Amino acid sequence: MTSPATLIAGFLAIASLGAFLAAQPPPAPLSVAELKDGVYWVKGGSGANTGFIVGRKEVIVIDAKMTEESAQAMLAEIRKLTPNPVTTVVLTHSDGDHVNGLSAFPKGVTVIAHANSRKDMEAAFKDPKFSALLPYLPNHTLTTGSDLYTDGARVTMLYFGPAHTSGDLVVFLPDQKIAFVGDLVFLGRDPLVHREKGGNSFGLAETLKKILALDADTFISGHNDPLTKADIQGLLASIQEKQAKVKALVQQGKSLDEIKAALGVVDAPGAAARRWPSFVEVVYLDLTQPRTAPVIYDPLKR
Repeated sequence: MTSPATLIAGFLAIASLGAFLAAQPPPAPLSVAELKDGVYWVKGGSGANTGFIVGRKEVIVIDAKMTEESAQAMLAEIRKLTPNPVTTVVLTHSDGDHVNGLSAFPKGVTVIAHANSRKDMEAAFKDPKFSALLPYLPNHTLTTGSDLYTDGARVTMLYFGPAHTSGDLVVFLPDQKIAFVGDLVFLGRDPLVHREKGGNSFGLAETLKKILALDADTFISGHNDPLTKADIQGLLASIQEKQAKVKALVQQGKSLDEIKAALGVVDAPGAAARRWPSFVEVVYLDLTQPRTAPVIYDPLKR
């Protein structure tokens, strides 16, 4: 079982989006765009993309930005659109750039997450740097899918197993055909899998297949502009191709260094390589050092 110290180390590593995005420029100003029928996408500020759904009496927010300041800016934008209170925050997973802004929300707000994400957050928030977030630990947790209704609108929260982490939720709005997918989808960089949080590269591929099976045409990820099914199909094909190559080389008895060289992988310098190993390395570790829990896929049998 992953120790609290390991969970804290993993959480702290991802809490800095500047390091995570490897020397990116300062955050862009916050912007809000309506996707369809009261469903909004929030880009910019510190942290990942977020979203919110304006109902007749309440607002549901999806993810919370990385800083209290950026979350406050998001809440200010919501107030420009509606006087309705924010009653609920749904977290796609536990990474700091998705949850650290929770301290900007009203005390007593309903915070929904997968039970594994709560465990990650609970361990991380024990660090004094994050103690202000302890009152915002998820107070409603899921282990399977669940529906949430706001003024008749259906919000479906889906769990497909370990992938980016062991607690990723997909927030699907069937009427609007929109899915918020958190960090399950990355374009323009290596897919990111947190093995220290129970993530699994083969589980990620399985999850992407299930996302593609949804009756959705717009996908909001943590770090890209709105995506289509074609974008996700391309990502899945790339992931499966890389996994097949690594698996073949492992079966030939190649070492990790030999596999990296064969596939042209150049590690990031210094600590970044330890915090965010390449996807090739994650696949190699999933094949050669499988976790007994909570991973539910057996990639060597595929």
